[in-house]
Amino acid sequence: MTELAKTFDPAAIEARWYDHWEKGGLFRPERLDAVPFTIVNPPPNVTGSLHIGHALDNTLQDVLVRHARLQGKDALWVVGTDHAGIATQMVVERNLNSQGVKRTDMNREAFVEHVWEWKAQSGGQITRQLRRLGCSMDWSREQFTMDPHFSRAVIKVFVDLYNQGLLYRDKRLVNWDPGFKTAISDLEVETKEVAGKFWHFRYPLEDGSGHISIATTRPETMLADMAVAVNPEDDRYKALIGSNVRQPITGRLIPIVADEHADPELGSGAVKITPGHDFNDFEVGRRAGIKPADMLNMLDAEAKVVQTADGLVPAELIGLDRFEARKQVVAAIDAAGLLEKVEDRTIQTPYGDRSGVVIEPWLTDQWYVDAETLAQPAIAAVRNGDIRVVPKSWEKTWFNWLENIQPWCVSRQLWWGHQIPAWYGDDGKCYVAEDEATAQAQAGADVTLTRDNDVLDTWFSSALWPFGTLGWPEQTELLKRHYPNDVLISGFDILFFWDARMAMQGLHFMKEVPWKTLYLHGLVRAADGSKMSKSKGNTVDPLGLVDRYGADALRFTLTAMESQGRDIKLDEKRVEGYRNFATKLWNATRFAQSNGIGASTMLRAPDAVLPVNRWIIAETIETVQKLDLAFADFRFDEAANAIYQFTWSRFCDWYLELIKPVSVGEERGQIDDETRAVAGWVIDQILVMLHPFMPFITEELWHAMGERQYDIIVAKWPLADAHALDAGAAQEINWLIRLVSEVRAARSELNVPPGARLALHVREAGDVTTERLSRQSAALGRLARVSDISHDAAPEGGAIQIVVDEATYMLPLAGAIDLDAERARIAKAIEAAAKERDSLAGRLSNPSFVERAKPEAVEKARADHAEKAAEAERLQAALARLR
Repeated sequence: MTELAKTFDPAAIEARWYDHWEKGGLFRPERLDAVPFTIVNPPPNVTGSLHIGHALDNTLQDVLVRHARLQGKDALWVVGTDHAGIATQMVVERNLNSQGVKRTDMNREAFVEHVWEWKAQSGGQITRQLRRLGCSMDWSREQFTMDPHFSRAVIKVFVDLYNQGLLYRDKRLVNWDPGFKTAISDLEVETKEVAGKFWHFRYPLEDGSGHISIATTRPETMLADMAVAVNPEDDRYKALIGSNVRQPITGRLIPIVADEHADPELGSGAVKITPGHDFNDFEVGRRAGIKPADMLNMLDAEAKVVQTADGLVPAELIGLDRFEARKQVVAAIDAAGLLEKVEDRTIQTPYGDRSGVVIEPWLTDQWYVDAETLAQPAIAAVRNGDIRVVPKSWEKTWFNWLENIQPWCVSRQLWWGHQIPAWYGDDGKCYVAEDEATAQAQAGADVTLTRDNDVLDTWFSSALWPFGTLGWPEQTELLKRHYPNDVLISGFDILFFWDARMAMQGLHFMKEVPWKTLYLHGLVRAADGSKMSKSKGNTVDPLGLVDRYGADALRFTLTAMESQGRDIKLDEKRVEGYRNFATKLWNATRFAQSNGIGASTMLRAPDAVLPVNRWIIAETIETVQKLDLAFADFRFDEAANAIYQFTWSRFCDWYLELIKPVSVGEERGQIDDETRAVAGWVIDQILVMLHPFMPFITEELWHAMGERQYDIIVAKWPLADAHALDAGAAQEINWLIRLVSEVRAARSELNVPPGARLALHVREAGDVTTERLSRQSAALGRLARVSDISHDAAPEGGAIQIVVDEATYMLPLAGAIDLDAERARIAKAIEAAAKERDSLAGRLSNPSFVERAKPEAVEKARADHAEKAAEAERLQAALARLR
């Protein structure tokens, strides 16, 4: 047994134990005959650092994998990082720029070499931070999405999908980032509210008989207008459908088409259609019969004006930035007398989340996956229960998105990433193959090939994570054993970008679901419920919390607050509170050491006769059962709350108090052998149950309790042994706890001095209660400060009156307190609490306050009202006890 320090210091133990686990290979013990359990982490960007969302996501995964390991399973937690195409290229370009070097000063191969050098030097920050959090990942098999074996899998998937007709090149609109000059995904678009304008213009009818009014927030795009749309049911325009208007700047004749996209209630009810530069207009244009290849484009990759295919853009506008072109277009319209009015309006504007520039819908040739076809098995898998979605409420969102899925753009105009395995021949054909030699063989020796410069979207490669990390396309033993994975923990915000795509690719290439359960957690928000953001200054650094309170306290906080379907409002006080919980457990173990209580050698509960021991054994078993049910249902909050309440309340606050040896004179009593055995066993069970949530302190205390044959990380999960439950003992000790609690509360409310011992007079006690009073008299004397127990009537005068079950208990107060003064004090306190309660009730009943005040102010008023109402009620009960 190792004597514990008086003060719990997380920093002193965390690095030591993590290094011990990792070097000892304990994150993946050899258990080839055991039931496999597999989980893969959402690979963080190699450029990233740990934020609070990562901390939540990885803590929940670690809780599951540590629990599975304790159950004796062959637990594999796959870890790795994503090459993060745009983010990584941006970081490396900035580094080069700081040295006076531009990416365009070198060729592609030289730049990629710089990226690999950067990764070797700086790309492991987040993996080091995950270790600090205590994540028990299999680092011996750490993956990277650009590793050679993973790259082979990515290329094979691209080629196979192409050969199966499920991947193709097409001209469509994409989110174009003019800063990075690449297409980006919806996830990389950040929408901001920006003060803008709503311009109203007149487009003259071709026959000169009048005009049609349109309104737009992007006047420059009229340079590529191809139609004006009106609602087919709008009586104002029915007669004009099929006729032409003349676009004022270019002179282009464009038709008036009927389409339900035009809203008669919005603006003039007529909408200009620019299919090459607006997602809605693209669809309207296609419905109007305009082929994508014929749609006009008026911008280049830097969002500068270029000549359209029909050559009608005025020369003076060519080469202008889009926003400068906007000014020129508005001025020209105004000069022509066709500007009707300008309105101020707040515009929802898309920005590149990394470049910070306004995103432009841009018509370009890209590679697409037929997501609609691949989505069908993923829809069926959730519908028939092959994939269990938790919380179940997310199923509706899953179906809605997959049933309306659009083609998936998988190409990016970058240098860093998996270069697309497509070669263009001088014969005008495209050849897709796993390598250039195969492509050349397809084309013939006389065809000159040039490889596609684009790379694949990082979501394309990470969609293969559940099987690519296990060795696919090779049929490895690891793949056969650990696919499908057991569970995926994911934020709901990447449900479509990653989760659904893994389901599509896994089902298509493996013919099985990638994981049996998909658990979607909420966001971590600030304490007031607002979304965290750097601009608000309310972000939380998880490593800062680890520095202040320890990794265990942060982990327990995140787990305890993870309630299905709800976001987490992170309050640092909760973290501090769970640090206090760890300290309480530390001190309880020190108490055990000082009383000869050591490590248990038993998995099952020791034999016990004393009610207090039979009670704590039953409480322990019930806690195991609660945790087993909570883990089965993925109720992280319920699991954490069960072990917390048992450890703090039942074990530390009550059991240890009940078994404390009584001092007789100057001699300190001894704890009997049975109790020492039971207490040691219970502490072991607590440590093992708590280990998934708080791994560091539990490992430290596990070894401090005595010599061990193995570390707690590979211990055995407690048995939910129903035979150890003892209803009689549980009822007796729970009765004792209620009686002591009532006496303590009454003494506190009536200001009875802590050292004062009061006689206890009992009325109407049944035989069972009388027997209990006899057996528990010593505990009542010590815990409730009772001098003696009598079944005689209490003497006349003031007394505390308590009712527990059928019996009434009187504790005479004569000589202990000034009864009249105490009655006056309580009456005054009741009056003050009631006055404040009623004042708050009046405020809350005022609609003006509830509707106009800030939500947090209303919430605080409600909480204060409830507190004052409870206080008044409690004081009334205290006054009633005085007889």
